[in-house]
Amino acid sequence: MPTPLRMKRINDRVREILSLTLLNKIEDPRLAGVNITDVRVDRELDFANVYVSAPEGREREREVIQALNHARGFLKFELANEIDLRVMPRLRFFWDPTPERADRIDTLLAQLRDENEQNAKNAEEAENQERDD
Repeated sequence: MPTPLRMKRINDRVREILSLTLLNKIEDPRLAGVNITDVRVDRELDFANVYVSAPEGREREREVIQALNHARGFLKFELANEIDLRVMPRLRFFWDPTPERADRIDTLLAQLRDENEQNAKNAEEAENQERDD
């Protein structure tokens, strides 16, 4: 079984190759703008769980996963050409909602910041008005 450091290097290398392949070699319009967010290969090298996202969000989840499943053989072939492993893991694709959650958190934080600025401005105006009275 590979050491944890070797597993990390395998995961990183698989992610890098898949990202470059999607960017440069696949011409499927359904995969335009798709990002590989993470790859986790199991210790036996049987499966590689590939987590993906797209800028448009969850509305494209189904079509992106279908397109990736359709291109699975080509992607595995590209991996086999670039990585020297005794066994090439089967690719499984999953949607990663993390970027969407991060956008939602950023939006909420911006709203809180705006509300705090507005409250501070209102408090300052009220204080100035009390001084004038």
